[in-house]
Amino acid sequence: MRLLRNADHRRMPWKNGGGETVEVIVHPHGAGLSDFGWRVSMATVASDGPFSLFPGIDRTLAVLSGDGMALSIEGVGDRLLTPASQPLSFPADASTTARLTGGPITDLNVMTRRGHFSHTLSRHAVNGSLRLPAASGTRLLMALDTLGLATPDGLIGLQPLDALLLDDNMQIEMIPVSNEAAFYDICILPTVSSA
Repeated sequence: MRLLRNADHRRMPWKNGGGETVEVIVHPHGAGLSDFGWRVSMATVASDGPFSLFPGIDRTLAVLSGDGMALSIEGVGDRLLTPASQPLSFPADASTTARLTGGPITDLNVMTRRGHFSHTLSRHAVNGSLRLPAASGTRLLMALDTLGLATPDGLIGLQPLDALLLDDNMQIEMIPVSNEAAFYDICILPTVSSA
């Protein structure tokens, strides 16, 4: 189990130079933008424009804050993404442009190398304690609100945008500090061909 505080996330320029990304975690540790197996990051998008292309990568995107953005994705079509939307999955090597619908947004981006890893990204709301079943593979929980987590190692507090990397098949209980809290659940699995 590893706690990843928002204040400690690594800041770096976008691949296309158009902004800054905040890297939450990358595998293998220390990998760059061209050789990662999987990567979880956040970015503030302040203007309309193209997304960076990542050949051989699958991506899932969620809007954390702001009004939203309209995406035009080659081979997929046009999609509107807002904080209330379900995360959107698409190939990161498809030409994609974004148009902001009402000012800057911050997004959550999960990327995995096709043929080596696959992933899921889901948003959950908690308004009482919630026991998360154990999951195999790599699992990362990212808090959108203040949360307590009861783990086998004791109680851990997460502030907004803090993340917790869980051990394989670890079961935990989510405890909201206020009436309701939300979090993202990211699961990453090696594909059969890379195992």
